[in-house]
Amino acid sequence: MKFSIKNTSGFARRAELQFDRGNIQTPAFMPVGTNGTVKGLTVEDLESTGSEIILGNTYHLMLRPGDEAIRDLGGLHKFSNWSRPILTDSGGFQVWSLGELVKITEEGVKFSSPYDGKKIFMTPEDSIQIQENLGSDIMMAFDECTDYPSTYEQAKDSMELSMRWAKRCKDAHKSRSALFGIVQGGMFEDLRELSLHALLDIDFDGIALGGLSVGESKKEKTKILAFMADKLPQHKPRYLMGVGKPEDIVEAVRYGIDMFDCVLPTRNARNGQLITSTGVVNIRNAPYKMSEDPVDENCDCKVCKNYSRAYLNHLDRTNEMLGSMLSSYHNIYYYQSLMRNIRESIMNNKFANFLKDFYNMRNLEMPDGPI
Repeated sequence: MKFSIKNTSGFARRAELQFDRGNIQTPAFMPVGTNGTVKGLTVEDLESTGSEIILGNTYHLMLRPGDEAIRDLGGLHKFSNWSRPILTDSGGFQVWSLGELVKITEEGVKFSSPYDGKKIFMTPEDSIQIQENLGSDIMMAFDECTDYPSTYEQAKDSMELSMRWAKRCKDAHKSRSALFGIVQGGMFEDLRELSLHALLDIDFDGIALGGLSVGESKKEKTKILAFMADKLPQHKPRYLMGVGKPEDIVEAVRYGIDMFDCVLPTRNARNGQLITSTGVVNIRNAPYKMSEDPVDENCDCKVCKNYSRAYLNHLDRTNEMLGSMLSSYHNIYYYQSLMRNIRESIMNNKFANFLKDFYNMRNLEMPDGPI
């Protein structure tokens, strides 16, 4: 992996990640392919939205169909027919989300499969091996996602465990794939800084911020982003995990984040929520039943060019599969258009203008922050 910065605006960066399977322009949004597919979209659909990298879910693919099965079938790229880069998460967040069903020890985590109840024990070394079996281009270190809220001591213990696991992941990593470490520490700035220093000592290819979007307020999230902005290394890509609202992405770019992922665009689409340049359209609402307008008059995707709000309202109300497919396509297209506009504005030294236009179109007040 090679990482190069093309231009900056304050903390915001316009950069490029280079892999054998293709280059990724950043800031970048990665659609989430939980089970080896971005729900409702074909590979051709994804490519036509401008998506350059997708995320695969280590936890779910390990359980079904199994990482060894995928390895024997030629790896996740061949299995899913996606030829561009793939990032795999470590499985740590999904394990954390199981709550009291998980037992965490120094060695790893013990949990039961939600599919058949089988007892599973996963170590940091196992997570790396699973990701290597999948054949991803970017792998994530196995970590414990810190609970929110947590006391200082709870966050400290969790962070220190994640750092010990991070070293074990680096030692177990044998493939040519890039490996990113994950900063933890809850809402405590000094713990975040200690975590970052530990990861830099281990020397990962990129740095992710984890343990955000787990229930904290927007103010708390921004506080951590602002604190980390001038401490993250300039020469490594920065990834904010699981953050997906357009406003949150834009704000994180202001603080120097390069990469994002979230299930929000496709999950919301399946629930009748379409994301547009002016905000969210709940296509199920009665006023759209007779609307001949496109979803977003500022969008040039195939959905906005060819279908009305009335038609999408009808598809959603009748539970037609095509409804969630078209809505998912539009939402992913919107996200990729948003990222393109962000990149162009930074490259052309017009990021401040982009910010004003973005918030004005949404009729929102622009938060204080760097430009």
